[in-house]
Amino acid sequence: MSSARPAHLFIAATAHGYGHVAQVSAVAHGLIRRDPGLRITLGASVDPGFVRGRMPAGTTRLDLAFDVPLPMDGPLKVLWEQGLAAYADFDADHDRHLARQRALLAELRPDLVLADIPWLPLTAARGLGIPAVGLCSLNWLDILAESPVGDRLPAALAAHMRDGYAGAELFLRPAPSMPMAWLPNAHDIGPIAAVRPRDPAGLRRRLGVAADTRLVLMQFGGAGSLQPPADLPLPPKTLLLTPVPQLAERLRARLIGPAAGPDGPAVADVLASCDAVITKPGYGTFAEAACHGVPVLSVPRGDWPEEPHLDQWIARQVPFRSVPLADLSAGRLTEPLAELLAAGPVAPVPATGVDETVELLWPWLSRGT
Repeated sequence: MSSARPAHLFIAATAHGYGHVAQVSAVAHGLIRRDPGLRITLGASVDPGFVRGRMPAGTTRLDLAFDVPLPMDGPLKVLWEQGLAAYADFDADHDRHLARQRALLAELRPDLVLADIPWLPLTAARGLGIPAVGLCSLNWLDILAESPVGDRLPAALAAHMRDGYAGAELFLRPAPSMPMAWLPNAHDIGPIAAVRPRDPAGLRRRLGVAADTRLVLMQFGGAGSLQPPADLPLPPKTLLLTPVPQLAERLRARLIGPAAGPDGPAVADVLASCDAVITKPGYGTFAEAACHGVPVLSVPRGDWPEEPHLDQWIARQVPFRSVPLADLSAGRLTEPLAELLAAGPVAPVPATGVDETVELLWPWLSRGT
């Protein structure tokens, strides 16, 4: 590669959730390992502390929203009516949004745009002759079209989304993904996950617990938190770990992650070394659990269109149980959790998606100037 100018990757992350930044951050680290001089700009309207903790050092962050988030009522419930209205309002100003995003890319002139998964940056890049790639296990067109409000999806919005996603150079579908069979540019890759060393004994020493203590991570993400009973019954010698202070206090669980202070174990390290995870269907936790061989106890979201594809995949990779929200609320987790703990960790699924993505993106970032 020429030393005249470092290659520049612009990443556009959707405004909905931090999992999309986590997904592209794994790819960003893979690219930096290939070329430490790579310049990365991330456009995302997420907490800057989260970005610093996930993205490679030196990443430039622009606090920009390229689409709108789906409003949530807690981690499991999407407010579909409000979400449809927000997307329709956003698309009503389509020309202005597209012009703004096109002006940004014209100013930055990156060598490649990677979108996870706002559609307009893909359209804007194409109009400027800048290569652009989509990356995600879902897309907002399929999510909205298959949702409870799908029959009222505005035709113009659907057309703009379809044009953006289908017009990219590639649309990478990391396992597990929605089918997205209509995409002419789809390319399947393996799971994308940040793989950490699995060290259960080391985690127990760090937490100061007995060697036979079973460690269970409870992580739901999303807005707000669930309210399991304060006296949640657990199998014997089981300790709950959570990054949510309210849950830790309510359940007498051990607090981990940033809220636990500088000495608290990182959530990613805990997930890599725990004995089971209690979570909701979501790409990041499911992929990372599979890529560390960790059993999963899942509370379904019910009307999330991606959910069946995630559940079917994870059930083939690790010991898996799905329990209704009513069981969590009533504290009926002992039997399914004991079953998963008895099954134990299994051989991890290789997280090949990062290396595959790096190889696919590299031709656009290695041309130099």
